[in-house]
Amino acid sequence: MAKAKRRKPDSDTDSNDGGSDESRKVRGGFRVSSVVYNLLAVVVWIGLGVAVIVGLFGLDLPMVDVATLTRRPNIKLIDAGGWEVANFGDIYGNTIDLKALPPYVPAAVVAVEDRRFYSHPGIDARGLLRALVTDIRAGARVQGGSTITQQVAKNVFLTPDRTFSRKIREMLLAIKLERMFTKDEILALYMNRVYFGSGIYGFEAASERFFSRPAKELTVFQAAVLAGLLKAPSHYNPIREPERAKNRAGIVLTTMVETGALTSAQSAAALKSANQALKAVVNTENHARYFADWVLSQVDSYVGAVNRDLIVHTTLDGRLQAQAETALEKRLAESGAKLKVEQGAIVVLSTDGAVRAMVGGRDYSDSQFNRATQALRQPGSSFKPFVYLAGVEAGYGPEDMVTDAPIKIGKWKPQNFSGKYEGPVSYETAFAKSLNTAAVRIAQHVGAKNVVAVAHRLGITEDLKPELSLALGSNEVTLLDLTGAYAPFANGGSAVLPYAIESITDRDGAPLYAREGGGLGQVITPDALAVMNHLMTQVIARGTGTAAAFGYPAAGKTGTTNEFRDAWFMGFTADYVTGVWVGNDSGAGMKNVTGGGLPASIWRDVMMAAHVGHAPRDLPGTAPQAAPDLISRFWQSLTGN
Repeated sequence: MAKAKRRKPDSDTDSNDGGSDESRKVRGGFRVSSVVYNLLAVVVWIGLGVAVIVGLFGLDLPMVDVATLTRRPNIKLIDAGGWEVANFGDIYGNTIDLKALPPYVPAAVVAVEDRRFYSHPGIDARGLLRALVTDIRAGARVQGGSTITQQVAKNVFLTPDRTFSRKIREMLLAIKLERMFTKDEILALYMNRVYFGSGIYGFEAASERFFSRPAKELTVFQAAVLAGLLKAPSHYNPIREPERAKNRAGIVLTTMVETGALTSAQSAAALKSANQALKAVVNTENHARYFADWVLSQVDSYVGAVNRDLIVHTTLDGRLQAQAETALEKRLAESGAKLKVEQGAIVVLSTDGAVRAMVGGRDYSDSQFNRATQALRQPGSSFKPFVYLAGVEAGYGPEDMVTDAPIKIGKWKPQNFSGKYEGPVSYETAFAKSLNTAAVRIAQHVGAKNVVAVAHRLGITEDLKPELSLALGSNEVTLLDLTGAYAPFANGGSAVLPYAIESITDRDGAPLYAREGGGLGQVITPDALAVMNHLMTQVIARGTGTAAAFGYPAAGKTGTTNEFRDAWFMGFTADYVTGVWVGNDSGAGMKNVTGGGLPASIWRDVMMAAHVGHAPRDLPGTAPQAAPDLISRFWQSLTGN
């Protein structure tokens, strides 16, 4: 009997899983293939995106030509003794060769800047990830992930702006650099171009700047200081922040031990030299900076637009400059607070107008305003030599009589500082005691316009109002102008223009400018000069400026303005002309400070320092004066010799 065939159940009646095993395999296989397909599609699209980005940002990558790199020209200022005063612009040393350096110098850089430098292809994925995690945890950008190669790409070939496009171009260029150069070549390029702050680029320039030695002579600790400085040049500057620099160098040394560049014993030995090494750091940051800024502002007027490195040979006496800075700070530290004096300025000239020292304020880092060249202040009675010279030229002599008594001109009633009047006095006495009403009467006699003419003839460049109050120094002048206008009294009667630049050359020594000639000619007759110098010697000998006496033939004049806002001492010898001003930037009055007090004391300190090694010389037109050897005694008191 034949068996009946079993009918295959209809698929739509199957209530278990809606399909056979074979059907499930096919459909399951289709789902797996879809996932793979989608993943592949994502990868393809990512690849296309990367290709587009590479295309867009890679096409305009800069040409990598190390020979055509540009920088700001450097201007180096040299004092009269050949010592460096200041550097402006980009400061680069000679190119260093890694093979000529002690191994620990480049090792210090690699240890703290990019410890996997020799193993990555220009981009350090681990470093980027670590930096990203650190930044996310901190909630701010606190750690960079750039390799040394990326920093070369950014600092040398790209702009420093922080944009996504620049970052992409930096990474692409880093890969390109790795293909073009060896690792040592890239590291050398980095070390020759890396920025150390204050316009200093490269290890050679930084080594010379901070330690006065070439990079090949750096000690382990010094190398660590420079490597540590790269993270934040201002923050770890060994001049301004020696303790921070020391601590940062310690971190560098520890990292060098971790990377195998040093042993623990070598690191410990390096740290022992820390204090001595930091004491040897050369600090010239604020030395003569007022002078340097003033000189820099003039350079292009001598050589035109600056498009190459220049060396400017100046008139500055570095030794005297340092002593003038010390003299001002010492006196203000001793009595500035008590006398309510915050600021001061000093100018020292040779008698031909060469600027030998210029102190434009108490602290350059606190204020860059140059009170010697920029501040316009009333000179008070220190302007009177021009009044009295006009009187001498009109016929007055030392023994002629002038009246010291109350006077009224319109609503103006000038008074003497003491409030007292001496009646008829000699021309010489009126000047020595700085009697105001006598000076006004002289100006009234000769005419205010003639006084203005005399002042301009001797070197005052400011506009002066031809008013009788001019006789008491009511018109404002700069300290530099006033000091220069005293020079004719010291040099025999010739006007000068204060100057600071002797010559300018390029870096290779090619001459671009050399000073020729000098003064502006004779502006005081010998007879008038003899009278004026006699009058001004009496100021120091028996008048208002006795505190300025220092044993050498000298002459000068004090000056004090209303409410003690300004106090001056202007004076000279046959070798130097020096002006001193003290006061407050705000114009607030000092506590009874006169020109014969604090300014005269500062002037004396500076002139004693200036005349060390100089034999006494008589002033032009004056009789010989005895000069005890106070200079030698002063110098012995300073040196202990």
